[in-house]
Amino acid sequence: MAKTISFNDLRKIKDSLPDGSIHRIADELGLSVETVRNYFGGQNFKDGKCCGVHIEPGPGGGIVVLDDTSIYERALQILEEKHPASKAPEA
Repeated sequence: MAKTISFNDLRKIKDSLPDGSIHRIADELGLSVETVRNYFGGQNFKDGKCCGVHIEPGPGGGIVVLDDTSIYERALQILEEKHPASKAPEA
């Protein structure tokens, strides 16, 4: 199921992840590190792949539609591990 959030919220989630999380997500989901970085707004399509992220201009850095939420959901799980008593950043 697709998820719609702002680009700024997506970047906030990425920036809140502990060091090494991008590599961890890539390993756990069988993706390249560059593909995971592209998911969060990176632009390296030589080494990484497009991953069902559609960005359109708008407030909050633009509107992002995530076709596949597996990377997003894994990032939220990692944030929950980091701060189990607090809530992960809202998206």
